[in-house]
Amino acid sequence: MDDGALGLLLEAARWTPSAGNSQPWGFFVSRRGEPAHGRLVRHLAASSARWATDAGLLVVTSARRYVDDTPLLYSEFADYDLGQAVAHMTLQAEALGLASHQFRAFDLEGLTEELRPLPGWEIISMIALGRAAEEPPEGRDRRSAADLLSAPWSP
Repeated sequence: MDDGALGLLLEAARWTPSAGNSQPWGFFVSRRGEPAHGRLVRHLAASSARWATDAGLLVVTSARRYVDDTPLLYSEFADYDLGQAVAHMTLQAEALGLASHQFRAFDLEGLTEELRPLPGWEIISMIALGRAAEEPPEGRDRRSAADLLSAPWSP
């Protein structure tokens, strides 16, 4: 993962729309081979360590939910807005020919102690990015478009 690709991924996230232009997202990035990579890898669950350790880039995502260490909401849409920023980042990754995998299989408490996000900020997930080791599986099962329209609503 070179600096140019990393810059494009961060630019895609930076330009994501957010409620009130609050941009309540932040990232901690580490490339394989960098000292920060070891800080993240040691907190991966066994299920994600099998493959995420080899990713060219690991990204910890965080959302600013509160104003510093108060109970006042910074943004009630922080998680939604972070999701949008991650979606833009993963679309940019696809455009660069990179694979991405978002996951939550890690020790959240341990990683929070390791990275010590500022008050008001919370770690949400991780993303592994890089060249895919193998082709994606054929024919993944997905819900139908009709189900997406009808599932949450009463008849």
